[in-house]
This record gives sequence, C-alpha cells and structure tokens, in this order.
Amino acid sequence: MEAMFYVIPVLVMAVALFMAYRVVHRSLQLRSAWNSGLTAEARCLRMFTTTHGGANDTSVRTTLHHVYEFTARDGRAIRFEEENGPATIVEGDIVTVYYAQGHEITATAHRPSPVRNAAGALALVGFLGVIVVFCVGFMVTYHSMSLHI
Repeated sequence: MEAMFYVIPVLVMAVALFMAYRVVHRSLQLRSAWNSGLTAEARCLRMFTTTHGGANDTSVRTTLHHVYEFTARDGRAIRFEEENGPATIVEGDIVTVYYAQGHEITATAHRPSPVRNAAGALALVGFLGVIVVFCVGFMVTYHSMSLHI
C-alpha cells in the first residue's frame, strides 16, 4: 500500500516528461521546417474533424485536421496530416508548405510564427515542469513523514 505513494507520482511524472518531450520535439520540427527555406505547393486532399469529450455534461473539444500532399525537391511525393489548420482551407485548395529535407521530411502548412511557437512550447513545458516538481515534492514529503511515524 505504501508503494502506491511512490508509484503513482512516478507514473504522473513519466507522462508529464513524455508530453514535454513531444512538445519540444514538435516545436523543433516546426522551427526546422520554417528555417530550411524550402517551400512547395501542396494540395489539400482531405479535411476532417475529431471530437473529444461530451460525456456526462463535459465540454466537447473539436480538432480540425488537414491532409496535404506535395512533391519534394528530390521528387518524392510527400503526404502528411496536420492538426489545427485554418478552417478556410478545404479539399482541393492549394497551400504553401514549409519543409525540411532529410531522411524523414518534416512539413507544415502553418505560417511561420517562431515567437508564438516558442512561447507556447515554453509555457507548456513550464506547466509540465510544475507537475514534475509537485510530484517530487509530494514523494519527499511523504518519505520524510513516514520516517517520523
């Protein structure tokens, strides 16, 4: 029973650290695509939404997805899906994509906004850091309290 006071905070910290890794990784991917100087015209192949929530009178969150396809400079046809694009882009529209060439091509149709990207990533990583610090503090406090009992 006592181990639960260590296992649960460690699991919460592991999830928070994994989420922080994903946020930083995506932020660096966007930065790489914007800074590469490579652009292409892409066609929107599909637009769809996903919804989350709504059970037991909770709020519903809708996410807009776009699927794009373009031809990279080396001739490869690249297809990628991206979340939270503008709702004004519909199937068949042509958009400019920014991409970084390499073994795996990273692409985005989002307009370059490095300050907004960095600020959002920093805020989310900071929040996740607070969660990790809280979990560590909880475990240290519980450990010191259990020694005195």
